[in-house]
Amino acid sequence: MKKVKFLSAAVISASVLMASQAALAFQAGDTFVRGGYSKTDTGSGNGNVAGDSLNVQNESGFTFGAGYLFTDKVGIELNSSEKFDHRINTASAGDIGSVDRLPVNLLVNYYPLGGMDSRVQPYVGAGLNYTRFSGEPSNVDVRRSYGAIGQAGVDLAVTENVSLNSYVSYADVDSDIRVGGETVGKVDMEPVTVGGGVTFRF
Repeated sequence: MKKVKFLSAAVISASVLMASQAALAFQAGDTFVRGGYSKTDTGSGNGNVAGDSLNVQNESGFTFGAGYLFTDKVGIELNSSEKFDHRINTASAGDIGSVDRLPVNLLVNYYPLGGMDSRVQPYVGAGLNYTRFSGEPSNVDVRRSYGAIGQAGVDLAVTENVSLNSYVSYADVDSDIRVGGETVGKVDMEPVTVGGGVTFRF
């Protein structure tokens, strides 16, 4: 009789533990929002203007996003950030002002451990990047850009609904530079963004 009670208690304890762990995993139907801070490395050789090489300087800022899981392993995410205010310079003229860059990304994410009993939930994603430029120097118009984006990240569960998040993304940004309606150059950069923050899951 004591053995039966002991086995029953062990089974109940194991079931409760498994249920609590499963609650920490991403599952179909989950909705989440994210917020954090990131740094974008624009690299060098970011295009040209009037035949002169162009460089867009690195910048940091706040990021945010939201997502939904269609299955335990597959979901969608829409994210963006505050405007990144990049200083720009050319090889011959040096600093020529700044331009604001606002990225908006729509991605499909894959969670290899989705639905499994793990506090650590890595993911990879790919999708479309839309970049809008504004605040250019007088008479200069940097056109919007559409390109591909990929990301990899991880969520570390702190509670059932709160996780710490970190990620890295790579985007393809290609835009014409116009003056008076005439194309005089191109912004051609592949920003790598590294960020971290908090994910709230519902």
